[in-house]
Amino acid sequence: MPASLRLALFYGAYFSVVGVQLPFWPVWLAGRGLDAEAIGVILAGTLWFKIASNPLAGWAADRTGNRKAVMLSLAVANVLALLLLQNAAGFWPLFLLSLLASAAFSALMPLGDNLTLSVAEEKHLDYGRVRLWGSVSFIAAALGGGTVLTRSSSETVLPLLTAAAGLTLAACLALPTHGFARTLLAPRAWRVLFFDRRQLLFLAAATAIQASHSVYYAFGTLHWRSLGYSDAAIGTLWAEAVLAEIALFAWGGRLVARLGPGRLLVLAGVAGVVRWTLTSALTALPLLLVLQLLHALTFGAAHLAAMRFLAHAFPPELSATGQSLYSATVAGIGFGLVMAGSGPLYGSFGGDAYLAMAGLAALGAICGWRLARSWHGERLA
Repeated sequence: MPASLRLALFYGAYFSVVGVQLPFWPVWLAGRGLDAEAIGVILAGTLWFKIASNPLAGWAADRTGNRKAVMLSLAVANVLALLLLQNAAGFWPLFLLSLLASAAFSALMPLGDNLTLSVAEEKHLDYGRVRLWGSVSFIAAALGGGTVLTRSSSETVLPLLTAAAGLTLAACLALPTHGFARTLLAPRAWRVLFFDRRQLLFLAAATAIQASHSVYYAFGTLHWRSLGYSDAAIGTLWAEAVLAEIALFAWGGRLVARLGPGRLLVLAGVAGVVRWTLTSALTALPLLLVLQLLHALTFGAAHLAAMRFLAHAFPPELSATGQSLYSATVAGIGFGLVMAGSGPLYGSFGGDAYLAMAGLAALGAICGWRLARSWHGERLA
């Protein structure tokens, strides 16, 4: 089986979990008797816990030199935690098992990206064309999960999630084997990871741009409902954004090569300023449909820029740790802080909360511009 197909299967399986978990996990927790406050604590806890779990998994992968073995261990832990959740009841069992499942699952993605980038460089594959199958799978899983839930109870969510996690474990077994050198992080490596100016500019730009989606992810549906749009129209808006992202992943290789990470982050940040400013002001559905196409830049271009930087800035022996640190910073710290503030923002200002997200995107564009001026493709260590 070609390496590109094995990697595409991993992304497809992984995002089938996300497609069920993201929209429907709170529904399952509510079905187990938890109130909104308890659900919020569990969701926040899983978000923050990855700040520690992701870098630890990356360190283990660099220490052993075996990405696939670490990923298999994480996939097994995820499946076991989900199986234990079948008979769990009460806040603390649900909280602790959710934490374990989320920590193991979230640490898979940066290692999968790291393996994909390394194999892509060796075999001259287009990362975006491999990664897009994750986005396709997300749409299919979210739509399929919604269809199943209209005909059954919330208890169906966990079996669906467990089945998708089982597919992810099988996909990890099928991953290509790729040799990496074993390494212990020397003091110089720690300085590069945490204190190098170019690394800090990259993390600041990527975090600001991706976290600027917080109001959209948390309150986009509520905002559009307040404008009087049906769930069908809102579903179209969400789906269109992911389809735009898929298109960029499929055909954006030349754009990434031409602009490089810094200028691509500038483009993503500027697109975010436009998107969030106009989202706060516009109400007509045709205009909102046009704005949703910018998801290809605000999310897709920022993600491809990050993968390009990580593939070239870190030597192979630091690549898993660097990738996992990026994931923990962006998906953990960045989203954790901004998501916590997005609730009060939206509660006080409604759709005008998007203006704060536009400011965050502008900050990302500025950091991206400074990165473009100071980093020119060289290794950081």
